[in-house]
Amino acid sequence: MTILDKIIAKKTVEVEQAKATIPLAILEQKPLFRRSCLSLRDAMHDPEKNGIIAEYKRASPSKGIINDRVAVAAVAGGYQAAGVSAVSVLTDQPFFKGSLGDLLAARTALTIPLLRKEFIIDEYQLVEAKAYGADIILLIAAVLDTKRIKALSESAKSLGLNVLLEVHNRQELDRSMMDSVDAIGVNNRNLNDFSVSLDHSLELVDLIPERFVKVSESGISHPDTIRQLRVVGFEGFLIGENFMKTADPTKAIKEFVKNI
Repeated sequence: MTILDKIIAKKTVEVEQAKATIPLAILEQKPLFRRSCLSLRDAMHDPEKNGIIAEYKRASPSKGIINDRVAVAAVAGGYQAAGVSAVSVLTDQPFFKGSLGDLLAARTALTIPLLRKEFIIDEYQLVEAKAYGADIILLIAAVLDTKRIKALSESAKSLGLNVLLEVHNRQELDRSMMDSVDAIGVNNRNLNDFSVSLDHSLELVDLIPERFVKVSESGISHPDTIRQLRVVGFEGFLIGENFMKTADPTKAIKEFVKNI
């Protein structure tokens, strides 16, 4: 089994346990479930923002613990102060050491869009995302067939959530473009072996129609890379480990943004 296979197998069990523990009706009664989601597209087109989706990530399967010493709210607030367009928070616990509590903590610190970074396989997780303050959900083409992408993205839109669809190659892109998707992210990291190459973004950018917000994900560690990606047509840049691997992610992002 690949790492991705293991994550999805674990997630399937985890979702069934969550359903049995907290019914949908309880999630739908949470105060944040009634809030209107902020627009990812508007945030990306805001001239005062820099297009970065900065991520809070304690750990990963490939790197182990990245940074488990800094508070979510403090980091999210620091990211926002640096002019990012959105903040991403990992909520997977077994492999990334995240939680829905992290999502909630980030929401309290933010007035910009918040992405729930998760391996979504079930509509229940969409309701969770809304109930805990997310504006954007991630759908990963590598783990979902076209029918499930359509069903999940349409369900997300019915809740008012923005949909970021993640692809890694042309085959995933070609079968996944649909009107219920707001943004397409090209993951430069191969989820099967976690190798990283910016070539994936450069090869796919011109194949993504202009109606989608174009996002490059992972492997972005230098301001020059942002400039290169902007030139070819990307509007958004999801960056995680580059800031989190430092002792002070807020300081790191301020230095990074200053040099874009």
